[in-house]
Amino acid sequence: MKIFTKDRLTLLAVITVLVVLGIVMGRRLMVSTPPPAPPPPAMEEPRNLREVILYFGDPGGSYLAAEAREIEDCPNEADCIASTVRALADGPLGDLVPVIPSHAIVRGVSVEEGTATVDFGRELISAHPGGSGSELLTTYGLANTLAVNFPHIRQVQILVEGAAVETIKGHVDLRSPIPADFDFSRPPEGWAPGFGEEGLNTPAASAERDE
Repeated sequence: MKIFTKDRLTLLAVITVLVVLGIVMGRRLMVSTPPPAPPPPAMEEPRNLREVILYFGDPGGSYLAAEAREIEDCPNEADCIASTVRALADGPLGDLVPVIPSHAIVRGVSVEEGTATVDFGRELISAHPGGSGSELLTTYGLANTLAVNFPHIRQVQILVEGAAVETIKGHVDLRSPIPADFDFSRPPEGWAPGFGEEGLNTPAASAERDE
């Protein structure tokens, strides 16, 4: 009977030691095992960008001045033209003057034989400040922007809600396409052919001065 009791006590002692060792080893493993590394961040697809030149009004509102901008690349020419016009409507990043109301929606674009047709929403007229200078900045800012980025485009026909309009607010005739005219753009420092002290040197500007 004593032998049985002694063996039983020995067995219990061994079991107790094993349990204690298991707990200690488990704690050590928990402490020493580093947590799993977080998954790497998802790789973003590289953005394909294209640089465009946008023409805005100079701070005095007398000429057009160029500003470089990067926009998302596009799958076809019509989308590229529309994106360029939207960037123009977004306005300048610096001190230049917007030439298209920021609310103006580009409804559609097409190109045929050097003429780009840009169809705007009604906001082009309703949100436009008006005035001969502002209308000249709008029409030639648009025409020059498209011509410099898409060299085969020579002129721009402006539509509003899918229809031709006579004018934005009574100053520049839009019944015919507006040709690009870089005499309307401010020249580099120290160079001014085509400019006079009278200001804008474009067919539309000349017509305005003659009135």
